[in-house]
Amino acid sequence: MAIADGHHHHHKWRLCPLWQSATASSSSSSTHNLNNQSQNNSQGKGGVASNSRSSATVSSVARSLLPARRRLRLDPSSNLYFPYEPGKQVRSAVKIKNSSKSHVAFKFQTTAPKSCYMRPPGGILAPGEGIIATVFKFVEHPENNEKPTNQKSNVKFKIMSLKVKEGTDYVPELFDEQRDQVTVERVLRVVFMDPERANPALEKLKRQLAEADAALETRKKPPADTGPPVVGEGLVIDEWKERREKYLARQQVEAVDSV
Repeated sequence: MAIADGHHHHHKWRLCPLWQSATASSSSSSTHNLNNQSQNNSQGKGGVASNSRSSATVSSVARSLLPARRRLRLDPSSNLYFPYEPGKQVRSAVKIKNSSKSHVAFKFQTTAPKSCYMRPPGGILAPGEGIIATVFKFVEHPENNEKPTNQKSNVKFKIMSLKVKEGTDYVPELFDEQRDQVTVERVLRVVFMDPERANPALEKLKRQLAEADAALETRKKPPADTGPPVVGEGLVIDEWKERREKYLARQQVEAVDSV
């Protein structure tokens, strides 16, 4: 799922098959459609059928050149902000909302899998549903001991999306099985900020992290007890009997353990 690190720009994304396949597919599709257009024009000049095929080919070429329609809305939309604290693991956050009318699977990739990870690394969002993903990164000490302020890093995160049917269970393999339908939503660059200096982006990050932590705690809590379950119309299960049966069962287990 993650992409290996690269020291040179032209090698950075070489190990990203999803990205390469999407680009190659688009390029080959455009070339194929243009060749068809040329053949149709030479073989069917003046013919109605030839004109129809030519129009269809031009439309196909035009569609292939248009940017893919985005399914997700991200906040922030271009950068991931981290407090700069060398030697520590710091956090960032990005809000992800499904802005389409279909269920959408999302997945992350990064150029620095050894020092970064995301929670959750992927999932499925219903139409209009949103979450806040938390990004963890270990900050290494700089070689020159200089403290960067609002400095962009070479580390990048790529968010991909895939339209899925309602009820689909999320597995990362979905993006391999349907790679032709995968859309690269955004590529986010890591930006470091001085945690001791006031910054609107840093304040916003703190709010998003607090919201993400609260949502995580809510998911961890057991469902609220709404009282004895009701069966049929007004028939309440004998709660005392249920407790008594649980107590006797627990005593039997303890008796077995003590032998």
